[in-house]
Amino acid sequence: MFRFLESSAAQYMTKAVKSVTRQCSMGELESLFAQYDFDALPVVEDGKMLGIVTKFDFLRAFRFTTGQLVPSYDELMKRTVGDVMTEGIVHVEPTTPMTRVLQLMVNLKLRSFPVLGPDRELLGMISRGDVMRALKQATQKAH
Repeated sequence: MFRFLESSAAQYMTKAVKSVTRQCSMGELESLFAQYDFDALPVVEDGKMLGIVTKFDFLRAFRFTTGQLVPSYDELMKRTVGDVMTEGIVHVEPTTPMTRVLQLMVNLKLRSFPVLGPDRELLGMISRGDVMRALKQATQKAH
């Protein structure tokens, strides 16, 4: 377990991350979610992370009240990620200890975090699966 205490997000994050821009349509987003089976995609432009778009954000675009007309499915699919994304995001840095990543995931009930550099550049993502892998590796006996 001591190895887990010493490990950081940089050691376990996924570096090859699929991202979208604010101009990505909801239709394109739906296809990406289906193709990659991700729950969230970072929104990145000019190398900077602007926010994140989740399946929940996607579904939220379909909510309506009894006092409003529901746009057609085709109209909603023309909206952009910029219309539905979440800008205020919780992120970690490459040097964030894995103990802190685990604590944030449990406390905030989030599935993953972007790993950002000092200029908000997206360096990777760290997910529940990455944390589980880190815990397993840290607790296995060295051969």
